Amino acid sequence: MSALAKDASGALLDPRQPVFSASEILDVRARFPGLSARVNGKPLIYLDSANTAQKIDAGIAAGNRYYQEYTANVFRAVHSLGEQATAAFEGARETIRALVNAREAAEIIFTRGTTEAINLVANSFGELLRAGDTILLTQMEHHANIVPWQMLAARRELTIKVVPLTANGLLDTAAAEQMLRELSAAGRLKLFAFTHVSNVLGCIHDAAALCAMARKFGVPSLVDGSQAVPHQAVDVTAMDCDFYAFTGHKLFGPTGTGVLYGKRIWLDAMPPWMGGGEMIESVSFSGSTYNAIPNKFEAGTPNIAGFIGLAAAIAAITDIGLSRISAREAELEQYAASVLPNIPGLRLLGREAGAILPSGATRTRFAPVFSFVIDGTHPHDLAMLLDQDGIAIRSGQHCAHPLMQALGVKASARASLAFYNTEAEIDALALALVRARKALS
Repeated sequence: MSALAKDASGALLDPRQPVFSASEILDVRARFPGLSARVNGKPLIYLDSANTAQKIDAGIAAGNRYYQEYTANVFRAVHSLGEQATAAFEGARETIRALVNAREAAEIIFTRGTTEAINLVANSFGELLRAGDTILLTQMEHHANIVPWQMLAARRELTIKVVPLTANGLLDTAAAEQMLRELSAAGRLKLFAFTHVSNVLGCIHDAAALCAMARKFGVPSLVDGSQAVPHQAVDVTAMDCDFYAFTGHKLFGPTGTGVLYGKRIWLDAMPPWMGGGEMIESVSFSGSTYNAIPNKFEAGTPNIAGFIGLAAAIAAITDIGLSRISAREAELEQYAASVLPNIPGLRLLGREAGAILPSGATRTRFAPVFSFVIDGTHPHDLAMLLDQDGIAIRSGQHCAHPLMQALGVKASARASLAFYNTEAEIDALALALVRARKALS
């Protein structure tokens, strides 16, 4: 845990003490109803938060209140219910603006998730590009930050270049800088899009440094923050990214919610992606004029309950303390990183470069996301056996086929934690993996 972590009041946390007491951990877990489930007669051990996080009670309650007490559409009614719904919906936008420290609420665009947010940029910002322009990605990207650019490249005759990995399986930042320099010299590099935290390896990139690197060569940046926002404070103004996308359902909130932050200079210049209600200023059969941001990019009736619920979830998480959550997850990450390598035949992907240096610093910081393979076993078989013990992990290629190919593995198992997990659950995972390996060998 960082010695500079602070609690909700701003007081420094003592790095020698656990972030949460035993009773506080119980209180936290009680706020996530899904954790009380039983699976195959066993208490649930949920280790799949990188896929979707468990939902906090405040977010569930807020969405339900909308449906039960003031269901109405937003923006389109002058009656009381409509005004109440609109106030709560736009209040959610301000809550999210504050979460990522955007300059203004208009720079926060509501989407169904990170995937839609990136598709929005590809289809809208993409209209500003022309044949021969280049998009720079990295080998680590989720399919949501690959396929939209491939589709755009096919339509508009663009080129896609990819930053490779190091020999240790992490992002080659030196190669990134070299590629930015060389590609921008020709004046055709138009965007650098990269993940803040790998959903496979858990490595945390210095997004501010990568954005600064792109900015040095006059290249806009897009950051996929799906795996970052649930684990750490994010400040898009300090980061100075041009676009930042994240998903509500990984942030302990409802599914079908997501956010695109974009600098006003780009959002104003970009044409709408989808047409329909609310994104227009006026419509006639001779032509239409478009609304200002953010409405320009939010056609149709939005997920009103979802964003009200997401805002309530964010408020609850903020009340617990983002620094405390980050510090607690660092405790869990370090504990799991010390336990899992002791399992015979288990190899953690991408963790070789994250060893602790003598100074106590790490070469690479990691979120509590662990992808691994065990000799002689298939990840799907591992996941199925663990499910019999009530342990939920992920198996497969994790929507990152190019990364898995670069790592030389066809599939992996993945255990991903959040601050509601415990060291005891990590121990249970380790024991279950040992038993599964024996059963499958």
